[in-house]
Amino acid sequence: MPQKMAHNRRSFMQRTLAAAAMLPAGMAAAQEQAQPATKPWLEGGDLIAKMTWLNPPASVTYGGGMVTAKSRARTDFWRKTFYGYVTDNGHFFYLKIFGEFVFQARVSGKYAALYDQAGLMVRLDEKHWMKCGTELVDSKRRASVVFTHDFSDWSTMDDVSQNEAVYWRVARQRDSIEAQVSADGASFFTVRQGYFPAYVEAQVGLMCASPEGAGFEASFDDLRLEKP
Repeated sequence: MPQKMAHNRRSFMQRTLAAAAMLPAGMAAAQEQAQPATKPWLEGGDLIAKMTWLNPPASVTYGGGMVTAKSRARTDFWRKTFYGYVTDNGHFFYLKIFGEFVFQARVSGKYAALYDQAGLMVRLDEKHWMKCGTELVDSKRRASVVFTHDFSDWSTMDDVSQNEAVYWRVARQRDSIEAQVSADGASFFTVRQGYFPAYVEAQVGLMCASPEGAGFEASFDDLRLEKP
């Protein structure tokens, strides 16, 4: 890897607060001492109070810094690729923010039908967005990421848990977004990086949908939004 690219990579990971988890224990400890902990810009109920729904779910409850939503049947976010259709009726609970940020939440769901999904989303409009989260595929939970620039793509890997809540994090820097996942909210690893337009206001928040099923319940807590 060229030296410049390696330097940018390290800088990116540090700014997403994930580099310490990828270093040996001694090096991670030294880095933690050198870099004071970042105080969340918004979190919990303060963050939820600033958010609003695109396509409200069938039902939703709030309390104790948690959002619990029941998705509607036949809902999804997808554009064209492979399947040929456009669907933009999934549920998205968001706030607007300009520039770089890190947003994360703990996500759990009563996944039951094929493609039931819950996680995070960053969106400019119906043609430009990304989503990441846990998705049920062939009766197994998968860590799923979709980037869309008019046409959607899709990548999956084994989820970090098949029965417990997991943490998802999205980090926006310049013209990119990095999606990360964690079993414990402390050690995150990268699932995917992708292009995302720079220097424009974006919507960021929570996403759930049920493309094939009758709807399912998803819960989100430990919400956190940080600005550099």
